[in-house]
Amino acid sequence: MHRSVLEGAGVSCSQQLSRELKVFMNVLIVKLGATGDVVRTTPLLGRLDGQIAWLTAAKNTVLLENRTDNLRCFSWQERQLVPDIRYDLIINLEDTLEVGLYLKTLQTTQLFGAYVDSANQLRYTDDSKRWFDLSLISAYGREQADELKLKNRCTYQELVFDGLGFRFDGEPYLLPAAIETGLSGDVAIAADAGPIWPMKKWAYYDELKHQLEGRGLTVNVLPERSSLLEHLSDVRNHRCLVGGDSLPMHLALGTATRCVTLFNCTSPWEIYGYGVQKKIVSPFLEEFFYKRGYHNRATTAISVDEVETAVVTQLEAVPSAANQSATT
Repeated sequence: MHRSVLEGAGVSCSQQLSRELKVFMNVLIVKLGATGDVVRTTPLLGRLDGQIAWLTAAKNTVLLENRTDNLRCFSWQERQLVPDIRYDLIINLEDTLEVGLYLKTLQTTQLFGAYVDSANQLRYTDDSKRWFDLSLISAYGREQADELKLKNRCTYQELVFDGLGFRFDGEPYLLPAAIETGLSGDVAIAADAGPIWPMKKWAYYDELKHQLEGRGLTVNVLPERSSLLEHLSDVRNHRCLVGGDSLPMHLALGTATRCVTLFNCTSPWEIYGYGVQKKIVSPFLEEFFYKRGYHNRATTAISVDEVETAVVTQLEAVPSAANQSATT
Protein backbone atom coordinates (compact mmCIF):
# COMPACT_ATOMS: atom_id res chain seq x y z
CA MET A 1 0.00 0.00 0.00
CA HIS A 2 1.41 3.37 -0.95
CA ARG A 3 2.17 6.07 1.58
CA SER A 4 -0.07 9.17 1.53
CA VAL A 5 1.64 12.52 0.99
CA LEU A 6 -0.79 13.91 3.56
CA GLU A 7 0.89 12.02 6.37
CA GLY A 8 3.21 13.88 8.68
CA ALA A 9 4.70 17.04 7.25
CA GLY A 10 3.01 16.38 3.91
CA VAL A 11 -0.18 18.17 4.91
CA SER A 12 1.30 21.57 4.04
CA CYS A 13 0.65 22.78 0.50
CA SER A 14 3.63 25.13 0.75
CA GLN A 15 5.84 22.11 0.21
CA GLN A 16 4.50 21.38 -3.26
CA LEU A 17 7.15 21.11 -5.94
CA SER A 18 7.00 23.33 -9.00
CA ARG A 19 6.85 21.41 -12.25
CA GLU A 20 7.02 22.43 -15.88
CA LEU A 21 3.71 23.22 -17.54
CA LYS A 22 2.62 20.19 -19.51
CA VAL A 23 1.07 20.57 -22.93
CA PHE A 24 -1.56 18.05 -24.01
CA MET A 25 -3.12 17.96 -27.46
CA ASN A 26 -6.29 15.97 -26.72
CA VAL A 27 -7.72 15.81 -23.22
CA LEU A 28 -10.86 14.21 -21.80
CA ILE A 29 -12.15 15.38 -18.39
CA VAL A 30 -14.67 13.15 -16.65
CA LYS A 31 -16.51 14.95 -13.86
CA LEU A 32 -20.23 14.20 -13.80
CA GLY A 33 -21.35 15.73 -10.49
CA ALA A 34 -22.17 17.02 -8.05
CA THR A 35 -22.75 20.34 -9.81
CA GLY A 36 -20.67 22.29 -7.31
CA ASP A 37 -17.80 19.87 -7.86
CA VAL A 38 -18.07 20.40 -11.61
CA VAL A 39 -17.91 24.16 -11.09
CA ARG A 40 -14.83 23.97 -8.89
CA THR A 41 -13.07 21.83 -11.51
CA THR A 42 -13.43 24.47 -14.25
CA PRO A 43 -10.19 26.29 -13.26
CA LEU A 44 -8.38 23.42 -14.98
CA LEU A 45 -9.62 24.74 -18.31
CA GLY A 46 -7.25 27.67 -18.00
CA ARG A 47 -4.24 25.38 -17.73
CA LEU A 48 -4.90 22.76 -20.40
CA ASP A 49 -3.97 23.36 -24.02
CA GLY A 50 -5.23 21.55 -27.08
CA GLN A 51 -8.69 20.13 -27.62
CA ILE A 52 -10.69 19.32 -24.49
CA ALA A 53 -13.75 17.12 -24.17
CA TRP A 54 -15.70 17.08 -20.89
CA LEU A 55 -18.08 14.32 -19.92
CA THR A 56 -20.61 15.40 -17.29
CA ALA A 57 -24.17 14.89 -16.07
CA ALA A 58 -26.84 16.18 -18.45
CA LYS A 59 -27.99 18.96 -16.13
CA ASN A 60 -24.45 20.38 -15.96
CA THR A 61 -23.80 20.76 -19.69
CA VAL A 62 -25.37 24.24 -19.64
CA LEU A 63 -22.53 25.36 -17.36
CA LEU A 64 -19.82 24.12 -19.71
CA GLU A 65 -21.09 24.73 -23.23
CA ASN A 66 -19.09 27.40 -25.09
CA ARG A 67 -16.91 28.19 -22.06
CA THR A 68 -13.75 28.11 -24.18
CA ASP A 69 -13.09 27.76 -27.90
CA ASN A 70 -11.28 24.45 -27.40
CA LEU A 71 -13.92 22.80 -25.18
CA ARG A 72 -16.74 20.44 -26.15
CA CYS A 73 -18.98 18.95 -23.48
CA PHE A 74 -21.05 15.78 -23.60
CA SER A 75 -23.63 14.39 -21.23
CA TRP A 76 -23.07 10.98 -19.70
CA GLN A 77 -26.20 9.78 -21.48
CA GLU A 78 -24.61 10.78 -24.81
CA ARG A 79 -21.16 9.39 -24.11
CA GLN A 80 -21.21 7.54 -27.42
CA LEU A 81 -20.64 10.97 -29.01
CA VAL A 82 -17.32 11.48 -27.22
CA PRO A 83 -14.63 11.45 -29.94
CA ASP A 84 -13.24 7.96 -30.47
CA ILE A 85 -9.60 8.99 -30.61
CA ARG A 86 -6.45 8.27 -28.70
CA TYR A 87 -6.27 10.86 -25.91
CA ASP A 88 -3.04 12.30 -24.64
CA LEU A 89 -4.61 12.61 -21.19
CA ILE A 90 -7.81 11.46 -19.51
CA ILE A 91 -8.62 13.09 -16.17
CA ASN A 92 -11.17 10.97 -14.31
CA LEU A 93 -12.42 12.58 -11.11
CA GLU A 94 -15.30 10.14 -10.67
CA ASP A 95 -15.05 7.18 -8.31
CA THR A 96 -17.69 4.83 -9.70
CA LEU A 97 -17.29 1.43 -11.28
CA GLU A 98 -19.60 2.38 -14.17
CA VAL A 99 -17.37 5.26 -15.24
CA GLY A 100 -14.24 3.19 -14.76
CA LEU A 101 -15.57 0.42 -16.99
CA TYR A 102 -16.50 2.96 -19.66
CA LEU A 103 -12.98 4.40 -19.66
CA LYS A 104 -11.58 0.94 -20.40
CA THR A 105 -13.16 1.30 -23.85
CA LEU A 106 -11.09 4.42 -24.60
CA GLN A 107 -7.45 4.79 -25.56
CA THR A 108 -5.14 7.19 -23.77
CA THR A 109 -1.45 7.84 -23.36
CA GLN A 110 -1.86 9.01 -19.77
CA LEU A 111 -4.63 8.54 -17.21
CA PHE A 112 -5.05 10.66 -14.07
CA GLY A 113 -7.51 9.54 -11.43
CA ALA A 114 -9.71 6.51 -10.94
CA TYR A 115 -9.67 3.43 -13.15
CA VAL A 116 -10.77 -0.20 -13.15
CA ASP A 117 -8.02 -2.81 -12.97
CA SER A 118 -7.89 -6.25 -14.60
CA ALA A 119 -9.97 -7.69 -11.74
CA ASN A 120 -12.63 -5.00 -12.27
CA GLN A 121 -11.69 -3.30 -8.99
CA LEU A 122 -11.55 0.48 -8.65
CA ARG A 123 -8.05 1.88 -8.22
CA TYR A 124 -6.48 5.28 -8.80
CA THR A 125 -3.24 6.44 -10.31
CA ASP A 126 -0.29 7.28 -8.10
CA ASP A 127 -0.20 10.90 -9.27
CA SER A 128 -3.83 11.37 -8.18
CA LYS A 129 -3.45 9.96 -4.67
CA ARG A 130 -3.32 13.35 -2.95
CA TRP A 131 -7.02 13.67 -3.81
CA PHE A 132 -8.22 10.08 -3.97
CA ASP A 133 -6.51 9.07 -0.70
CA LEU A 134 -9.23 11.24 0.87
CA SER A 135 -12.06 9.70 -1.13
CA LEU A 136 -14.62 6.92 -0.84
CA ILE A 137 -12.27 4.63 -2.80
CA SER A 138 -9.21 5.47 -0.70
CA ALA A 139 -6.65 2.70 -0.47
CA TYR A 140 -6.72 3.30 3.28
CA GLY A 141 -10.44 2.65 3.74
CA ARG A 142 -13.22 5.06 4.61
CA GLU A 143 -12.31 5.69 8.26
CA GLN A 144 -8.66 6.54 7.65
CA ALA A 145 -9.57 8.53 4.54
CA ASP A 146 -11.76 10.77 6.70
CA GLU A 147 -8.89 11.16 9.18
CA LEU A 148 -6.60 12.25 6.35
CA LYS A 149 -9.31 14.59 5.08
CA LEU A 150 -9.58 16.18 8.52
CA LYS A 151 -5.80 16.75 8.61
CA ASN A 152 -5.65 18.09 5.07
CA ARG A 153 -5.12 21.85 4.67
CA CYS A 154 -4.98 21.99 0.88
CA THR A 155 -7.81 23.09 -1.37
CA TYR A 156 -9.37 20.75 -3.90
CA GLN A 157 -7.74 22.73 -6.69
CA GLU A 158 -4.30 22.51 -5.08
CA LEU A 159 -4.59 18.74 -4.70
CA VAL A 160 -5.75 18.12 -8.27
CA PHE A 161 -3.50 20.69 -9.93
CA ASP A 162 -0.45 19.38 -8.09
CA GLY A 163 -1.16 15.82 -9.16
CA LEU A 164 -1.30 16.98 -12.78
CA GLY A 165 2.01 18.78 -12.46
CA PHE A 166 0.60 22.31 -12.18
CA ARG A 167 0.64 24.84 -9.39
CA PHE A 168 -2.73 26.35 -8.50
CA ASP A 169 -2.41 30.14 -8.59
CA GLY A 170 -6.00 31.12 -7.87
CA GLU A 171 -7.30 30.45 -11.37
CA PRO A 172 -10.98 31.44 -11.35
CA TYR A 173 -14.04 29.36 -11.98
CA LEU A 174 -15.36 29.65 -15.53
CA LEU A 175 -19.12 30.29 -15.49
CA PRO A 176 -21.56 31.13 -18.30
CA ALA A 177 -23.79 34.16 -18.57
CA ALA A 178 -26.80 33.99 -16.28
CA ILE A 179 -30.48 34.10 -17.22
CA GLU A 180 -31.91 37.15 -15.47
CA THR A 181 -34.67 36.45 -12.95
CA GLY A 182 -35.25 39.88 -11.41
CA LEU A 183 -34.62 38.55 -7.91
CA SER A 184 -32.12 40.77 -6.10
CA GLY A 185 -31.35 42.17 -2.70
CA ASP A 186 -28.77 42.58 0.01
CA VAL A 187 -28.59 39.02 1.29
CA ALA A 188 -29.44 35.68 -0.32
CA ILE A 189 -29.96 32.67 1.92
CA ALA A 190 -29.20 29.21 0.53
CA ALA A 191 -31.01 27.10 3.10
CA ASP A 192 -31.31 23.75 1.31
CA ALA A 193 -28.80 20.99 1.95
CA GLY A 194 -30.12 17.92 0.16
CA PRO A 195 -30.63 14.37 1.44
CA ILE A 196 -27.00 13.17 1.40
CA TRP A 197 -25.64 15.71 3.90
CA PRO A 198 -28.61 16.80 6.05
CA MET A 199 -26.31 18.23 8.72
CA LYS A 200 -25.13 20.88 6.27
CA LYS A 201 -28.45 22.64 6.89
CA TRP A 202 -28.04 25.17 9.68
CA ALA A 203 -31.01 25.40 12.05
CA TYR A 204 -31.36 29.17 12.32
CA TYR A 205 -31.88 30.61 8.85
CA ASP A 206 -35.36 31.91 9.74
CA GLU A 207 -34.00 33.71 12.80
CA LEU A 208 -31.13 35.16 10.76
CA LYS A 209 -33.52 36.45 8.10
CA HIS A 210 -35.65 38.14 10.76
CA GLN A 211 -32.66 39.83 12.40
CA LEU A 212 -31.19 41.04 9.10
CA GLU A 213 -34.55 42.42 7.96
CA GLY A 214 -34.69 44.24 11.28
CA ARG A 215 -31.61 46.12 10.08
CA GLY A 216 -33.54 47.27 7.01
CA LEU A 217 -31.87 44.77 4.67
CA THR A 218 -33.56 43.00 1.78
CA VAL A 219 -33.20 39.27 2.39
CA ASN A 220 -34.32 36.53 -0.01
CA VAL A 221 -34.35 32.78 0.48
CA LEU A 222 -33.19 31.31 -2.82
CA PRO A 223 -36.07 29.57 -4.62
CA GLU A 224 -35.88 26.43 -6.73
CA ARG A 225 -35.30 27.20 -10.40
CA SER A 226 -35.81 25.20 -13.57
CA SER A 227 -32.41 26.29 -14.89
CA LEU A 228 -28.99 26.48 -13.28
CA LEU A 229 -28.48 29.74 -15.16
CA GLU A 230 -31.44 31.29 -13.33
CA HIS A 231 -30.00 30.05 -10.05
CA LEU A 232 -26.73 31.71 -11.02
CA SER A 233 -28.56 35.01 -11.56
CA ASP A 234 -30.24 34.79 -8.15
CA VAL A 235 -26.88 34.40 -6.41
CA ARG A 236 -25.07 37.05 -8.43
CA ASN A 237 -27.75 39.68 -7.88
CA HIS A 238 -27.17 39.85 -4.12
CA ARG A 239 -24.45 41.58 -2.17
CA CYS A 240 -23.85 38.55 0.06
CA LEU A 241 -24.80 34.88 0.11
CA VAL A 242 -25.26 32.91 3.34
CA GLY A 243 -25.37 29.13 3.30
CA GLY A 244 -23.53 25.89 3.72
CA ASP A 245 -20.95 24.11 1.61
CA SER A 246 -23.15 23.87 -1.48
CA LEU A 247 -23.67 24.80 -5.13
CA PRO A 248 -24.80 28.38 -4.34
CA MET A 249 -21.52 28.88 -2.47
CA HIS A 250 -19.58 27.86 -5.57
CA LEU A 251 -21.70 30.16 -7.75
CA ALA A 252 -20.91 33.01 -5.36
CA LEU A 253 -17.19 32.24 -5.50
CA GLY A 254 -17.37 32.12 -9.30
CA THR A 255 -19.09 35.52 -9.57
CA ALA A 256 -17.03 37.35 -6.92
CA THR A 257 -20.12 37.59 -4.73
CA ARG A 258 -19.26 37.90 -1.05
CA CYS A 259 -20.41 34.96 1.00
CA VAL A 260 -20.59 33.63 4.52
CA THR A 261 -20.29 29.85 4.55
CA LEU A 262 -21.12 27.58 7.47
CA PHE A 263 -19.23 24.32 7.81
CA ASN A 264 -21.07 21.89 10.07
CA CYS A 265 -19.74 18.57 8.78
CA THR A 266 -17.56 19.08 5.68
CA SER A 267 -14.05 20.37 5.12
CA PRO A 268 -13.58 24.15 5.09
CA TRP A 269 -9.98 23.75 3.98
CA GLU A 270 -10.80 22.20 0.61
CA ILE A 271 -12.60 25.40 -0.44
CA TYR A 272 -10.58 28.22 -2.00
CA GLY A 273 -12.26 31.47 -0.99
CA TYR A 274 -11.05 33.79 -3.78
CA GLY A 275 -10.89 36.67 -1.29
CA VAL A 276 -14.69 36.95 -0.95
CA GLN A 277 -15.54 34.20 1.52
CA LYS A 278 -15.91 34.23 5.29
CA LYS A 279 -15.85 30.70 6.70
CA ILE A 280 -17.57 29.90 9.99
CA VAL A 281 -16.57 26.48 11.29
CA SER A 282 -18.66 24.55 13.80
CA PRO A 283 -16.92 23.80 17.11
CA PHE A 284 -18.21 20.24 16.64
CA LEU A 285 -16.82 19.82 13.13
CA GLU A 286 -14.53 16.93 14.05
CA GLU A 287 -17.34 15.03 15.81
CA PHE A 288 -19.64 15.18 12.78
CA PHE A 289 -17.00 15.28 10.05
CA TYR A 290 -18.47 13.70 6.88
CA LYS A 291 -21.18 11.91 8.81
CA ARG A 292 -24.25 11.36 6.65
CA GLY A 293 -26.86 11.05 9.36
CA TYR A 294 -28.52 13.87 11.28
CA HIS A 295 -27.85 15.24 14.73
CA ASN A 296 -29.36 18.43 16.06
CA ARG A 297 -26.12 19.46 17.80
CA ALA A 298 -24.37 19.68 14.46
CA THR A 299 -26.89 22.13 13.03
CA THR A 300 -27.25 24.37 16.10
CA ALA A 301 -23.63 24.82 17.18
CA ILE A 302 -23.08 28.09 15.28
CA SER A 303 -24.98 31.02 16.78
CA VAL A 304 -27.23 33.44 14.93
CA ASP A 305 -25.31 36.41 16.29
CA GLU A 306 -22.01 35.10 14.93
CA VAL A 307 -23.46 34.67 11.46
CA GLU A 308 -25.22 38.03 11.55
CA THR A 309 -21.98 39.78 12.49
CA ALA A 310 -20.14 38.06 9.64
CA VAL A 311 -22.83 39.02 7.12
CA VAL A 312 -22.81 42.67 8.22
CA THR A 313 -19.01 42.75 7.91
CA GLN A 314 -19.23 41.32 4.39
CA LEU A 315 -21.90 43.86 3.41
CA GLU A 316 -19.72 46.73 4.61
CA ALA A 317 -17.25 45.78 1.88
CA VAL A 318 -19.91 45.98 -0.86
CA PRO A 319 -21.73 49.29 -1.45
CA SER A 320 -25.52 49.03 -1.65
CA ALA A 321 -27.33 50.21 -4.77
CA ALA A 322 -28.66 53.18 -2.80
CA ASN A 323 -25.17 54.20 -1.68
CA GLN A 324 -23.82 53.83 -5.19
CA SER A 325 -26.59 56.06 -6.55
CA ALA A 326 -25.91 58.71 -3.89
CA THR A 327 -22.25 58.99 -4.87
CA THR A 328 -22.82 59.28 -8.63
